[in-house]
Amino acid sequence: MGFGNKEASKTRKPPILPPAKEDTPLITKPNNNNNINDNGNPLSSQSKTFANVFIAIVGAGVLGLPYAFKRTGWIMSLLMLFSVAALTHYCMMLLVHTRRKLQSLPGDFSKINSFGDLGFAVCGSVGRFVADVMIVLSQAGFCVGYLIFIANTLANLFDMSSQIIGLSAKSFYIWGCFPFQLGLNSIATLTHLAPLSIFADLVDLGAMGVVIVEDILIMMKNRPQVNAFGGLSVFFYGMGVAVYAFEGIGMVLPLESEMKDKDKFGGILGLSMALISLLYGAFGVLGYFAFGNETKDIITANLGAGLISSLVQLGLCINLFFTFPLMMHPVYEIVERRFWGGRYCLWLRWVLVLAVSLVALLVPNFADFMSLVGSSICCGLGFVLPALFHLLVFKEEMDWKGWSVDIAIVTIGVVLAVSGTWYALMEIFSVKV
Repeated sequence: MGFGNKEASKTRKPPILPPAKEDTPLITKPNNNNNINDNGNPLSSQSKTFANVFIAIVGAGVLGLPYAFKRTGWIMSLLMLFSVAALTHYCMMLLVHTRRKLQSLPGDFSKINSFGDLGFAVCGSVGRFVADVMIVLSQAGFCVGYLIFIANTLANLFDMSSQIIGLSAKSFYIWGCFPFQLGLNSIATLTHLAPLSIFADLVDLGAMGVVIVEDILIMMKNRPQVNAFGGLSVFFYGMGVAVYAFEGIGMVLPLESEMKDKDKFGGILGLSMALISLLYGAFGVLGYFAFGNETKDIITANLGAGLISSLVQLGLCINLFFTFPLMMHPVYEIVERRFWGGRYCLWLRWVLVLAVSLVALLVPNFADFMSLVGSSICCGLGFVLPALFHLLVFKEEMDWKGWSVDIAIVTIGVVLAVSGTWYALMEIFSVKV
């Protein structure tokens, strides 16, 4: 009896977690209590979920939309933007339905709380590996874009066309950010980075509001000539930019897990995507209509050297500077799990920051890089994998129409990825006149 009491007391102690393995979820599962998660925090309301979806999707990619509208024509761009938004929402819900289906089956499917977890549940280690690689590349790609934006914006803002201590202005600013990013990316937990996320989102919205007002005022004075449609050769370029702008699919499963009323998640997600689409469309159209063929790859570079413009550009640079470690955090979780047993590893993080900085040095144009990441990685992550996972899980239940839709999405994703990557690479390595 005494032995039993000792054993009972032992079971009440928190278990020592083993090193992370292939089937270890990146994000903890919500508690059985419908209102509390494992961390003791309340599950999200509809309004909080709406805000989280908005934060997960809206980012610096919006600043390259006016340039994409110039390249592809404003009507063609709007059609692509809204089509990508609808398809992205559909594929996001495919992930949710696939996870719910698996969790309703007998077996250990309760730990599906991230994209990699779903990949493991459907395709085993191969599925997790593919999902993890795409998430690492997409998140790191966003951070490369951030560094390009910061360097090009500061070089334009301070009009530094000559070399600084033997470096181009862009290289000088990227290397100037490097030691500070090493420090920020050494922070082990997202808890300490949360205030930076709130600050970044407020700056984003404020800057977009200022840019839209400036665009309207300039458009009323200048009224430049604009094109409605671009050639077929820029179609894949525009699609890559649009896919990049809406990339947030990696956050869908965690956000749905943390929502209190999960039956309403689809409606909240749809409303969020609709409003973001309208915001993106207005931002792209107004920016292009204000500057016409003079629209630059980062729209803030068109605003001139006034005080308000300078403050907006500096604010965006500060915003992206502090957003960098937030976007890299999923990369660290995956890399540390695979190469360091799931434990914190400082030198691995520093190597990754160095790799991202080196890539940023090689890519000249922000919008071209958006198209490359959107085509090469985000099409696979946002379209191919959700439809493929859904097809594999529901193949016994679907009729030919369901099969056709999933296969069509996989095909579209592959075609966009291959063609868009090719055209984006041609743009990046072509000589700009």
